[in-house]
Amino acid sequence: MKYFLTACLFLTALPAWADDAPAAAADVQPAPLTEPEALKWIQQLDDRQRNSGDYKTVVYIERKERNKNDVVFDALVFRRDADDKLMILFEAPKSEKGKGYLRVDKNLWMYDPTTGKWERRTEREKIGGTDSRRADFDESRLAEEYSIKYEGPEKLGAMWTHKMTLTLKKGVDAAYAKLVLWLSTTSGNTLKKQEFADSGKLMRTTYTPKWAKKFSPSKKGDVWTPKEIRIFDEVEKGNSTTILLKEQDLNALPANLFTKAWLESQSR
Repeated sequence: MKYFLTACLFLTALPAWADDAPAAAADVQPAPLTEPEALKWIQQLDDRQRNSGDYKTVVYIERKERNKNDVVFDALVFRRDADDKLMILFEAPKSEKGKGYLRVDKNLWMYDPTTGKWERRTEREKIGGTDSRRADFDESRLAEEYSIKYEGPEKLGAMWTHKMTLTLKKGVDAAYAKLVLWLSTTSGNTLKKQEFADSGKLMRTTYTPKWAKKFSPSKKGDVWTPKEIRIFDEVEKGNSTTILLKEQDLNALPANLFTKAWLESQSR
C-alpha cells in the first residue's frame, strides 16, 4: 500500500514539476506523432543528454528495502561521452568507500578495495546493491540500442505525454529487453519509464521528476541531465532507490582518470 500511495503521489505531482513548461501548456492534448517523428523525439532525447566532452556529478543514493534500515550512499560519477567511458566511485558509507565501477570498451568492471580485485559485470548489475543500473548514470543511447514504436498521446497524472515502446535490437547488450517511456510533450524529457525482462516481466518503474540544463563548452550547446531519479522495484515490492545528482560539472577531467590504476589509487 505504501508503494502504491508513493507512486500515485508522483502522478498527481507531475504538473508542478519545475523543469517542465507551465502546466497549462502540458494540459493540451497533443497531436499523435508519426513513426518517423517518434524516432526523431528519441534521437533528440539522446542528443540532449550527450556531452561531447566530460561530465562529473556528486551523487546521493538512498536505498529502501522492506524490513531493513535505509542506507544512504555518497558517490562521484565521471563520464567521457566522446569515448563512451564511465566511472562511479563510492565515498560513503565506510563499508563501500573506494568501491567503484568502470565502463571502458563496452565492458563494465567492478573494483572491490577489500580484495583488490576487479570483476567483470553485466548490464543487469545492481550498482552498489541498490535498484540502480549503469544506464541510470550513463549517457542515453536509446535510438542506437532500441527499435521504437509509438503508442500515442497519454495522460500521466494531469499532464499529456507521448507514450512509446522500445524493443532491444539484436546483438545489443542492455539491462532490459523492453522499455515503455512517457515523454513530456512540453520538454521532451522522460517523466516515467517501465523496464521489462526478456520474459516480459515488469522489473522496474522509474520516475524522473527533475532535470538540469547546463551549457557545455565542448559541445557548444546545452546538455540535459536528470537531477532526481526515483526507482521502484517491481519484483521485490516495497524496495526503492532515490538518486539525487548534484554539483554537475562539464569541464575537462584528467586524461588518465578513466583507468583501473586511477580508481585503485583512490582507496589507498
